Amino acid sequence: MDSGDTAWVLMSAALVLFMTPGLAFFYAGMVRSKNVLGMLMQNVFAMGLISVIWAIIGFSLAFGGTGSIVGNLDFAWLSGVTDLDGNIPGMAFVAFQMMFAVITPALITGATADRLKFSSYAILIGIWSIVVYAPVARWVFNENGWLFDMGALDFAGGAAIHINAGMAALAVVIVIGNRRGHGHEPMPPHNLPFTMLGTGILWFGWIGFNAGSALAADGVAAQAVVNTHLAAAAGMLGWLAVERIKTGHATTLGAASGAVTGLVAITPCAGFVGGAAPLIIGAIAGIGCFAALGIKAKMNWDDSLDVIAVHLVGGVIGTLLLGFFADASINGDTDGLLFGGGAELLKDQFVAAGAVAAFSFAVTFALAHAIRATVGLRVSPEDERIGLDQSQHAESAYSS
Repeated sequence: MDSGDTAWVLMSAALVLFMTPGLAFFYAGMVRSKNVLGMLMQNVFAMGLISVIWAIIGFSLAFGGTGSIVGNLDFAWLSGVTDLDGNIPGMAFVAFQMMFAVITPALITGATADRLKFSSYAILIGIWSIVVYAPVARWVFNENGWLFDMGALDFAGGAAIHINAGMAALAVVIVIGNRRGHGHEPMPPHNLPFTMLGTGILWFGWIGFNAGSALAADGVAAQAVVNTHLAAAAGMLGWLAVERIKTGHATTLGAASGAVTGLVAITPCAGFVGGAAPLIIGAIAGIGCFAALGIKAKMNWDDSLDVIAVHLVGGVIGTLLLGFFADASINGDTDGLLFGGGAELLKDQFVAAGAVAAFSFAVTFALAHAIRATVGLRVSPEDERIGLDQSQHAESAYSS
C-alpha cells in the first residue's frame, strides 16, 4: 500500500461527496422559490439512500466477480473488499466509487424539477442505481466489463455518469410530462447566487472527481487537475461567446452552465489528453451544449434545468472527442485519430456512447412507466401549484 496514493484517493472521495451538495445549490438556485427545498432534499437524500444501496449490493454488482455485463455478490455488504489488489486499500476504492454512485442519479433531478413526487423519486433512484448504474459502471470502469475490454476509454465517467444520467433524465421527462404552464408562464431562477455558489463547489470538487480517478498521486493525476480546470474555463468562455452573439448578453447563468459543460466534457478525457486538448474540448462543449438548447425547444421537452443539453450532450462530446485527442504519451498505450492512432479508438468511443445511451434510456423509460402506473410519478396539479416544499416536505425555504 502507498500512503500518498491512499491519502489522495481518500481526499478525492471527500471532494466528490462535496459535489452533491454543490449540485443541490446549483439546481436549487434555478427553480422557483416554492420548490427550492424540494430540490435540495432530492439531492441530499441521494447521499443517504444510494450510499446504503452501494454498500449492500451496488459495489458488488459493479466490481465483484468476472462477468462482462454485471458482477456477482462476492462483495455484498462489503464482504471481502480488503482482498482487492492495488496500491490503495480496498475500502478507499469503495469510498471513491461510492461518491460517483451517489451523484449520478442526483443529476437527473434537474430535468424533473417542480413536479416529481418525493416518494416516487426515492423508488426511482433506488432501483435505478441497481439495475442501470451498477451494470454500466462495470462495463466502463471494471477490467472485466465488456466496454473496458473492447478498448473504450472513460477516465472518470463521461459515459458511465453523464451520458447515463442524461439519457435517464430524457426518459423520465418524456414519461412525466411538462410542468403546468410550461411555455406559457415565466419560470425564472429564483436565486442565481445559489447557482453560482453551486458552480464553485462543483468546479472545486471536480478536481477530485477527475484527478482522483488516477487512483494515485502521480503525473496522470496532475495532468487531470490541469485538464479539468482548463476545460471548465474554456467551456465557460465558449458558452458566453455564443450567448453574447445570440442574445446580446453574457449572463451569470450562462457562465455557470458553460463551466459545467467543460467539466462534463473533460471527464472521460481528463487522464488521457494534454497540451491544447482540454482547451479545445472545453470550448467545443460550451458552444455545442449551448446549441443543444434549441433541440429541447423544438422537441418540447421540459428538461427544467437543462440536464440533457449539459450532461448528455456534454458527455457525448467528451466521449467522442477522446477518440481524436487521446495521447499515449500522457497515459496508456492508445493514441487518438489526431495522434496517429487511426480510427479504432473513435469507433470504440461511438460504441460506448451508443450502448450506454440506449441501455439507460430503455431501462429508465420502462422503470418510470412502471412507477407511474403503480404509485404515480408526479405530484397532483394542486401540489404542483403549491410547490414541492409545502406539498412534499411541509416546509418553506423563506418566510412569507
